[in-house]
Amino acid sequence: MSDDPPVTDGPVTVEAPAKLTRTLRITGVRDDGYHLIDAEMVTLEVADLLTIDPTRTGLSADGPFAAGVPLDDGNLVARALRLAGRSAHVHLHKRIPHGGGLGGGSADAAAVLRWAGHDDLVACSRLGADIPFCLRGGRARVTGIGEVLEPLPTVALDLTLVIPPLAVSTPAAYRAWDDLGGPTADGPNDLEPAAIAVVPELARWRDRIGELAGIAPVLAGSGATWFVEGHHPALQALEPEAMVVLTRTRV
Repeated sequence: MSDDPPVTDGPVTVEAPAKLTRTLRITGVRDDGYHLIDAEMVTLEVADLLTIDPTRTGLSADGPFAAGVPLDDGNLVARALRLAGRSAHVHLHKRIPHGGGLGGGSADAAAVLRWAGHDDLVACSRLGADIPFCLRGGRARVTGIGEVLEPLPTVALDLTLVIPPLAVSTPAAYRAWDDLGGPTADGPNDLEPAAIAVVPELARWRDRIGELAGIAPVLAGSGATWFVEGHHPALQALEPEAMVVLTRTRV
């Protein structure tokens, strides 16, 4: 992910690729409340586009997933700019679902941090556990609170994403995981039972996807996106109620 343009005096446009958490184990909770993870993450072809203009300030957004994206100081992009000690206007063309578990906000923040030349993974992890991986990209084992990256060989994977008309708050999912007693899921994602506790309708989508694809889907991070490996055109029967995206990993 090092091919983004360097900081310039004029506007630049950069990509912010989505990430997919293929597996997620929660291994503990630190004294400060941060959850420790052991995850495998990969970078996807689907990406937001950011236009960064250092001659002015503010945030704006358009695109298929712009609705509901906060454009105030709480946005991860605004927080990333403050962390890097930079100011700019950032226009977000949102092609990654907001609240979908694909790291859209983290990917946008990481794109800004790359533009600004900020590479402190520990500081980045305090903004969000996915940001250090999004900053580096590729494929990696991610541990600690997200700041410890062990690069892994990239793998070419076709993937089908099903994005239902739902959103799951990541903090709410982690709180539910705590409230449930810290369960280990039967599948590859420990947050899945907690996310379903927060948004029970996720279970209905899981079952519908499984029936059409013939295999059980996996929740992407805290959700609400479900994914199955391989391209499954039969899942397009879920449109327009859900969005179905055929994508692949970046190699």
